[in-house]
Amino acid sequence: MAQSFDYESAPASAEAETSPLERLAEIAQRTAEETGKFANIDAILRIPVTMQVVLGSATIPVANLMKLGRGAVVPLDHRVGEPVDVVVNGRIVARGEVVVVEEDNSRFGVSLTEIVGPLGQGDT
Repeated sequence: MAQSFDYESAPASAEAETSPLERLAEIAQRTAEETGKFANIDAILRIPVTMQVVLGSATIPVANLMKLGRGAVVPLDHRVGEPVDVVVNGRIVARGEVVVVEEDNSRFGVSLTEIVGPLGQGDT
């Protein structure tokens, strides 16, 4: 079972206005200021990372893969309604629900529902 953390750094009203990643950046900033170990946290926060949202996966033999054609359906291991995994640089960091982006109904997004604990706890 994945461990989730509730960072109690902001009042409940402000929590709804900031994303979990923004709260994480605030915590990192405060920690850096308190310890004095990072002279310039902004340099770290500008490092690009690759983020993916994984709807599910499947394992099939190569022979079956070669038979796939247009219109073929490959069943995934996640079911409808289950949270999707949010992966950053190959590590699961959160889980969430797929949503339609309000500004542009032709795009999908993910609403984060759980932040996975440190050291990839919950990685499968």
